[in-house]
Amino acid sequence: MDEIVPFGSRLYFALLALLVFSRGMDFLSTYVATPRLVLEGNPIARWLGWRWGIPFNLAISVALAASPLATIVVSTTSLLVAARNFQSAWLMRSVGEEVYRDWHLARIRETRITLYLACLAGNTLLVALVGGALMLFSGGRLVPFGIGMGVVAYAFAVALYTILALWRIRRAEDRRLQRPERPEVSPPMLAE
Repeated sequence: MDEIVPFGSRLYFALLALLVFSRGMDFLSTYVATPRLVLEGNPIARWLGWRWGIPFNLAISVALAASPLATIVVSTTSLLVAARNFQSAWLMRSVGEEVYRDWHLARIRETRITLYLACLAGNTLLVALVGGALMLFSGGRLVPFGIGMGVVAYAFAVALYTILALWRIRRAEDRRLQRPERPEVSPPMLAE
């Protein structure tokens, strides 16, 4: 189903352009939503930052463009992530990254964990079902199969990064609760 495309061929550059565009949309939507990466869900992307993330993604794009299937999967996933980012980017930007994060964390803390996880499962499993159906009924054709796989990869990424964020939140809460409260100590009075 997936053959290697010769480097420098017309098809290679078309696939590279598709990857650069889709990864660029992911980067642009992330920048619009969280320019300081405070809200970035991918810990690797947050660790790389803008300075190293861009060349790293360009290198990955150059490598992946040799594979039509990988190009279609990564491009589909990237465009869906960008669309999700743009959906709330205006709100994140208008209230500020920290305020949005704190507001979002407060809503999560106020929600039963079972309800939160059930809604996450409903979201990601239904999206993955659409991708799986595309793969199943693609008839072995590369493009619909690759798009379906990209949709499934997107659903998996949303579930993974949301669960990682939830785990970090709960771990931080546990640490906060385990720290003994220090009584407020007044500064020593100076003799007059």
